[in-house]
Amino acid sequence: MAAGGLGRSERKAAERVRRLREEQQRERLRQVCDDPEELRRKVRELAAAVRGARHLVVYTGAGISTAASIPDYRGPNGVWTLLQKGRSVSAADLSEAEPTLTHMSIARLHEQKLVQHVVSQNCDGLHLRSGLPRSAISELHGNMYIEVCTSCVPNREYVRVFDVTERTALHRHQTGRSCHKCGTQLRDTIVHFGERGTLGQPLNWEAATEAASKADTILCLGSSLKVLKKYPRLWCMAKPPSRRPKLYIVNLQWTPKDDGAVLKLHGRCDDVMRLLMAELSLEIPAYSRVLEGKSVTSFNQRVREIKDPFAFWAWQFLWQDPIFSLATPLRAGEEDSHSRKCLCQSPEEAAPGDRGAPILGGWFGRGCVKRAKRRRVT
Repeated sequence: MAAGGLGRSERKAAERVRRLREEQQRERLRQVCDDPEELRRKVRELAAAVRGARHLVVYTGAGISTAASIPDYRGPNGVWTLLQKGRSVSAADLSEAEPTLTHMSIARLHEQKLVQHVVSQNCDGLHLRSGLPRSAISELHGNMYIEVCTSCVPNREYVRVFDVTERTALHRHQTGRSCHKCGTQLRDTIVHFGERGTLGQPLNWEAATEAASKADTILCLGSSLKVLKKYPRLWCMAKPPSRRPKLYIVNLQWTPKDDGAVLKLHGRCDDVMRLLMAELSLEIPAYSRVLEGKSVTSFNQRVREIKDPFAFWAWQFLWQDPIFSLATPLRAGEEDSHSRKCLCQSPEEAAPGDRGAPILGGWFGRGCVKRAKRRRVT
């Protein structure tokens, strides 16, 4: 054996282990798609489970928002996958994202009382914007459109029409604005890696754990489940296996919960939900920012005429997207407290000069990068 190092056989063994781990990692990242007929067969089985469930809870991940041009994390072109390869992450203009077919389908399933609760890891606010009631959503990692005052009891919430995380990051949550009631600095609601979520809303952990305890069926959509698996309360692990909820997973890649699933569907979320809604004979509602018959163009013209960018709060009846009717306007002097593009204007109406360079939200840029593990000193 060479002094201070490994012998030849040990080096070969270590190299084999390294290659095996790399192969396992590649296999887990590999996307698998069921052929169309197999996917339809599985969806029929899933539809039967949805009809027969007494208490169905849906767990969602980044995969349900990729159709809205929001990158996922662990996919082949996901944020962490690219960062681990030393490649740059392209910017995404999150202000132009809108609820996908999957978001709208979940909202309709809840309306039909086929889904009782939604537990989401996403911070993009698209479940809220789909029309899903706030009481029916647990946004475990926060919402990029909500900032709160933790000095007020109960916490005072401010829903905005722009990304409030521009100045925030890991362990740094103040947004630069103040509470209208007590003057305390507002903070975002994002839960980064290495942090523990303690806010009541929008995390809504109490409702999430109550829903999990009642669930007889759990449907996981677009999540690698590598984070959710660490929350035993969501999986009823204290119950014997025979009494735990039946698990259905829709994901293109391997998840650590696959072995315990009744059914794994390898397909894109929108494709699966389109088939599922057809199987259930339910129409998928179309997303719209305004109510049918109302004109965004004439509305924006009116706002420009009175020179008040926040005048749309006087026209709340126009909006179908709940974020606009829930939102709190900025006070005088706060107009320059952010540089994010507002959601007020529909993407097709934005002038070319208004778009600017795409930007990442604080939660999606600095916040999504996991800290490197410290090497143990021996």
